Amino acid sequence: MAKIKKPDFLQETSIRYTIFVYFTVTALVMILLIGISLYGRLEAQLTATIREENQAVISQVSMSVDSYLRTIMKLSDSLYYGVIKNADLSTEAEVVNSEITLLYDNNKDSVSNIALLSKKGEILSAVPAARLKTGMDVTGEEWFKNSLERPENFHFSMPHVQYIFDNSENQYRWVISLSRAVEITQGTSTDQGVLLIDIAYGSLKQLLDNVAMGNQGYLYLVSSGGELIYHPKMQLIDAGLARENTAAAYDYRGGSYREAYEGKQRDVVVKLVGYTGWKIIGVTPEQGFSLNNLKTRLFMVFVVAFFLFLLALVNSYISSRITAPIQELEKSVNALEEGALDTEVYMGGSYEIRHLGRSIGDMAKRIQALMEDIVAEHESKRKSEFDTLQSQINPHFLYNTLDIIVWMIENEQKQEAVKVVTALARFFRISLSKGRSIIPVRDELEHVRNYLMIQQTRFKNKFTYQIEPEPEVLSLASLKLMLQPLVENAIYHGMEFMDGEGQIRIKVRLEGRKLLFTVEDNGLGMTPEQVEGLLTGKTHASSRRGSGIGVKNVNERIRLYFGEEYGLSIWSEPDEGTIIKICLPAVPFEELAEEGTP
Repeated sequence: MAKIKKPDFLQETSIRYTIFVYFTVTALVMILLIGISLYGRLEAQLTATIREENQAVISQVSMSVDSYLRTIMKLSDSLYYGVIKNADLSTEAEVVNSEITLLYDNNKDSVSNIALLSKKGEILSAVPAARLKTGMDVTGEEWFKNSLERPENFHFSMPHVQYIFDNSENQYRWVISLSRAVEITQGTSTDQGVLLIDIAYGSLKQLLDNVAMGNQGYLYLVSSGGELIYHPKMQLIDAGLARENTAAAYDYRGGSYREAYEGKQRDVVVKLVGYTGWKIIGVTPEQGFSLNNLKTRLFMVFVVAFFLFLLALVNSYISSRITAPIQELEKSVNALEEGALDTEVYMGGSYEIRHLGRSIGDMAKRIQALMEDIVAEHESKRKSEFDTLQSQINPHFLYNTLDIIVWMIENEQKQEAVKVVTALARFFRISLSKGRSIIPVRDELEHVRNYLMIQQTRFKNKFTYQIEPEPEVLSLASLKLMLQPLVENAIYHGMEFMDGEGQIRIKVRLEGRKLLFTVEDNGLGMTPEQVEGLLTGKTHASSRRGSGIGVKNVNERIRLYFGEEYGLSIWSEPDEGTIIKICLPAVPFEELAEEGTP
């Protein structure tokens, strides 16, 4: 009984250990998959939650900044429509200044300066009291010109140090200037002027500094032109020690974006601030959405380790219950593998294992019986195949030969008739060969010589033949009825319709440990298709007039007895003739005779 080869990684592994490992690994994989799935869902939910919170925070900040700026804009409206527009500055300058001071006092936490300037850049009123710096011409300032050119708009400047007024306190105050055009009345004349409100930058910064984005997030404020108004790292950015993606911020409109900056992915939420065109931008780095913190990792490791420990205990118990009967059955199978087919097979354990044990026991008995039957059947089949192949002699050859003998006797060619009868007798004696399939080369050549003599007489010496064996090959073993079908094919296919004299030459020689037969003729030759037909059985020139044993039959007999590396090879060209080579092993006839032949 052939032993089943196991995969390399299982050769030294018990089935119990294998089941234990497979169960544990499978369960562990499932736990990991479930854990990864849950982790992914939690992370997705966290990301969605953080984004929603960030959007809500940015929206709230936008409302706060918008409310803050609208408060300043309302202050501007109150100053213009409530104080300046209806006053005559030529007679009511002190009243106007007093009302401006009152409004300033109510908003001084957010406002640094309030000034009313004429079209020529002169100060008409300033709270707190101040004067322009020496040499300062405000008419050339951008905010001043924009106010007069577009009087219908409010104009907000970028954060800057207040630079147009003399400051008695010698302090640098950062402000954002709100300017607008106003109508000034002085006596009977009316002209344009500019109302300037310097917003204290610190109040706006404090409003934004108090916003907590969480998860490493932050927000910044840019103008409509993409210039930074506020950033938590403003000083570092001004010093060139930090950077911000303000170029992309210029193109953003309201909404959420995903951007890559300095090699890192981050989420960006953009909200426009009312009238100003400013943009509040909230930034959350990608790691801000991650659950990969130490506590989460430790918790995941603990859960996996705990479940793995439980699985190991359960799988150890299950594998031992399953594998114990299988191991006993394996011992029985190993005994059968060693050839002890009468071993009693184990039949314990679960129903499936008992059923498998009974099946293996029955199989062992059937194998034992089949092995005996196969040996006998093989011998019988092999002899039957040889007998079938060797018995395909067409009776037409015998009838034609007897007709020749009768014709010779009737024409009083008694001597020739005797030769033909003698050759026919020898032909059939060797054909029978006491039922042997292997005969000496000497007898095979004698057999084909008798056949050629009969055919030469029948065809009235239309061809000649030569048989040239090397002396040392005569005692070697040859397959019976091997050359005669090839010679028959040469006569009927190559020479029957020739105009000239045909020639057949048979050579036998040794080449190393191989015995080579060569059958040559100068007949009509064959095409490659005809040659292929001979070897496949599609072309059978002697089916009715010859012995009936085709070339394909000979090739199959040689391979059946000696092996696939032996057999026929054919070379042929139309009008050039045909060469058939036979290759056999060079084995003395006595060796095969002692072994016995089919």
